[in-house]
Amino acid sequence: MSINNTFEYLSIGLPEDIQRRKIYGDFEGALRLIDLRLARESTTYPLRQCLTVQREIIKRLPDNYPYTKAEALDIIKGRIPDFTMDELDNFIDTNQVGWIYVNGEMHIFSGFFATLCKTNHDFAKRAQMNLSGSESDLSEPEYAVKMRKGLKEKGKFSNRIRMKAWIQLKDENFTPGMQVKVHLPIPADCHEQSDIVIEEMYPENGSVAPSDAPQRTVCWQETMEENHIFSVEYSYTYTASMHHTTGLAADAVQPGFDTEEKAPHIAFTPYIKALADSLTEGVSDPMEKARIFYDFITLNMRYTFMPDYFVLDSIAEMCARNYTGDCGVFALLFITLCRCSGIPARWQSGLVAEPGFVGAHDWARFYVEPYGWFFADPSYGVSAARSGDEERRKFYFGNIDSFRMIANSEFQAPFTIDKDFWRDDPYDNQYGEFESSERGFRGCDLNHDCEMIKYEVI
Repeated sequence: MSINNTFEYLSIGLPEDIQRRKIYGDFEGALRLIDLRLARESTTYPLRQCLTVQREIIKRLPDNYPYTKAEALDIIKGRIPDFTMDELDNFIDTNQVGWIYVNGEMHIFSGFFATLCKTNHDFAKRAQMNLSGSESDLSEPEYAVKMRKGLKEKGKFSNRIRMKAWIQLKDENFTPGMQVKVHLPIPADCHEQSDIVIEEMYPENGSVAPSDAPQRTVCWQETMEENHIFSVEYSYTYTASMHHTTGLAADAVQPGFDTEEKAPHIAFTPYIKALADSLTEGVSDPMEKARIFYDFITLNMRYTFMPDYFVLDSIAEMCARNYTGDCGVFALLFITLCRCSGIPARWQSGLVAEPGFVGAHDWARFYVEPYGWFFADPSYGVSAARSGDEERRKFYFGNIDSFRMIANSEFQAPFTIDKDFWRDDPYDNQYGEFESSERGFRGCDLNHDCEMIKYEVI
């Protein structure tokens, strides 16, 4: 079994003595107790798998929360000299700054400053940060407005997009003669994407996954004598279609595919069940149930940058409790609520591919018979709600824009050529993965990027 499959056992939970140490931030003690449990022959197979993945999570947690409160305040004061500790405490108390204990001392999330700048207009203005393209900039780009207008008028909107992605080890991690396995995501064949062409790749001997792979990549395996980049350039046509979600009559019997749990994050916990039931009490139509779930997320949640998904225990339920998350967290909560209510729902992710901007993004799909698949992008809906743009918020229930590159159609799916070590992201793939014959590399060990080469409206 691949080591990345151990995440399926994460929801089993830690023994109490180890959990207490983890919560307090005594990570060395927690790891020591885990190793003692793993050395016991009496430790059951499921618990052994849970302990194995929790061991790696605990090792990675401190890197996600590197700052003491004093250090976090100093970071802010570097941009806002008159900012006070009382203001920071208020952000912490209102759950706008994430933290954990490290040896009993509060440590702040690495992305706290970027989150405040992205989501808090007043804070970003005081910090004199460029608001363009952030959640603090509540305007919508003109090209996006034109796209949605054209989509509504014509029913379809198509782009031809060409992009280049690359990945490389940082020099300090390279050793001549090392054997490596490298993955970069590429467009998958699906209803929205067609005419996919691998224009160039370096080295030229990369193995291209089948066009319908659930997490499609090009993979290289070689002995590296010099620290060169691995790159792929591809083009594709993306066609968005307009879907109307009102006035539809769903079939009395709906299909049962894509309605199952997928541990650890798509889980029908008591709270998820109670939440889904309470939100949809008296509602039987699947489209209206899905709309209620979308409205619940987009009208109540607040966007925040997140720690590595690797270190999170129960993403959908965490979001439902905390009312915070990012695009993938919101998508997982929507998928989980839909599936818990018998509505087929799936993950979809890859890149936002806008003129002048490329970035990672996740969203969801859901299915209603006899109409088929619809989209839901709760993250974009949250942004639209913050800007007061109700028309745009409603658009992203049922529809998606044409600025996408879809590489992944399943959450927590293996690559066609699987990794031997821990993935940097065990659930999704947007920037690539890199490993040697001795270990897997994390994002901090790599340089990577994806850039738009050409964009044209068809």
